[in-house]
Amino acid sequence: MGRRRGSKKLPGGSFDAVIEALSHDGRGVANVNGKTTFIHGDLPGEKVSFHYSRVQRRYDEGAADAVLQPSPQRVEPHCEYFSRCGGCSLQHLGGAHQIVYKQQALLDAFRRIAAVEVGEVMPPLSADSWGYRRKARLGVKYVPGKGRVLIGFRERGSSFVTEMQRCPVLHPDVGEKLGELAEVVHALGIRDRIPQIEVAMGDDGVVMIFRLLSPCSDMDARVLQSFCSRQRWRCYIQEGGPQTVTPLSGEAQMLSYHLPEQRLSFDFLPTDFTQVNTAVNRGMVSQAMQWLAPEAGERVLDLFCGLGNFTLPLAQLCGEVTGVEGDAALVERARHNAAKNGLGNAQFHSADLYAELGAPGWLRQRYDAVLLDPPRSGALQLVSLLPGLGAKRILYVSCYPGTLARDAALLVNEHGYKLVRTGVMDMFPHTAHVESMALFVRR
Repeated sequence: MGRRRGSKKLPGGSFDAVIEALSHDGRGVANVNGKTTFIHGDLPGEKVSFHYSRVQRRYDEGAADAVLQPSPQRVEPHCEYFSRCGGCSLQHLGGAHQIVYKQQALLDAFRRIAAVEVGEVMPPLSADSWGYRRKARLGVKYVPGKGRVLIGFRERGSSFVTEMQRCPVLHPDVGEKLGELAEVVHALGIRDRIPQIEVAMGDDGVVMIFRLLSPCSDMDARVLQSFCSRQRWRCYIQEGGPQTVTPLSGEAQMLSYHLPEQRLSFDFLPTDFTQVNTAVNRGMVSQAMQWLAPEAGERVLDLFCGLGNFTLPLAQLCGEVTGVEGDAALVERARHNAAKNGLGNAQFHSADLYAELGAPGWLRQRYDAVLLDPPRSGALQLVSLLPGLGAKRILYVSCYPGTLARDAALLVNEHGYKLVRTGVMDMFPHTAHVESMALFVRR
């Protein structure tokens, strides 16, 4: 069967295993001859037949050939490309069970990593699990042997592009048109010089950013522009780094999204970070306001504030809010959005929150509450600074349970906070991605 780089020789043939658990990335975990083996596509309690795809010193990897005894939680994947596509990992697990798995992953992280007592476990936040995704990077590959262009997510465990006609997790304005898009790209003279298409959607439109390794001809530009216009997409191109993203024709326009409950509107550029799931983001913001419960006259600090997704709702409720973000462009967008919504009690600062901060003015202030929404790497350095700011309440929004639990251990075991409430949010249905929220209150 050949060898993968860095792997030992693969055992030939098919082997049986009983799946004991799901890993953090949604693979089945089995013990085969005393060694941990990760097998994609299987569920706890199932007996499966599999073949090895990788053998390493500490663990092995495999792919299922057949499910000999299926789990009652198993469902038929909705997407015909699920067996190959790396965009989803849990379509074979019923939707209600997916969110239970994610909640358990969060609680297990608190138990194993933090060894802290968890207070109230709140019901999960979820919304429609299909057609939810409004941001994505799609791979593009011209395959001369097949005489066509492929557009889709990368294949699981591979750099190959999945051949797809549609994607049911992408918003249907894009997800139902991948086949047509591939045909149009195939008609271009630079069909082999487009490695990626980035999708960005707001409530008011779709932007498609075509990454170009060579400039397109006037004919190619007309073909792309015509197709995008028919789909009511705005067509952008990128010939270098992110700073080269420009409209194929006309002037750049901002997209926008809304938080109806707060009556707020946010402008953003297609390359800005925004949440991919609009419905869950709305619920997440409302829940954050309820849990943190800022009061009139209180001062709140919002770390990793982005373009103000949490900052502006906080400003509606508290006396003053300070947002801090490492991306200077997002800070400018946050200021723009505060002014657009008439919120004069929100101020913003640009700072690298992973560097030595020194003593900036915002860090020398006292705050009643802190909200932080860091990337996957967490906020270990900042967590040590928070108690000195006087915060009585800390709301931590996390996209990775491992770093949330690590930081929670510090807050609870060394800085005198109590984890009073936590819960998960299904920001990425059908994937193993776990978004969560935790409220800490000073003892």
